[in-house]
Amino acid sequence: MMSLRTYQDWRHCIEVQCGIPLTPTFVAQRLAELADPAHERTQKFVKTWGEAHRQRVIGWFEQASREIGG
Repeated sequence: MMSLRTYQDWRHCIEVQCGIPLTPTFVAQRLAELADPAHERTQKFVKTWGEAHRQRVIGWFEQASREIGG
C-alpha cells in the first residue's frame, strides 16, 4: 500500500497513478462524501485508513479545491 503522508504524495497518487483529474466537480463530490460520516464509502474509508487520515484527505481536497478554483 502506498504511503500518502503529504499533499504531493496524495495528488500524485490521484492524478498520475490513478489517472483521475482533480476537477472542481470531482473535488466537491469527494468533499461532500467524506464530510458525511453516515455515507457508506466514508465509513469504509475510515475503517480502512482511520479517522486521522480522513481528516488529512479532507484537508488535501480542500487545498486542491483552492488551487483549481473549485
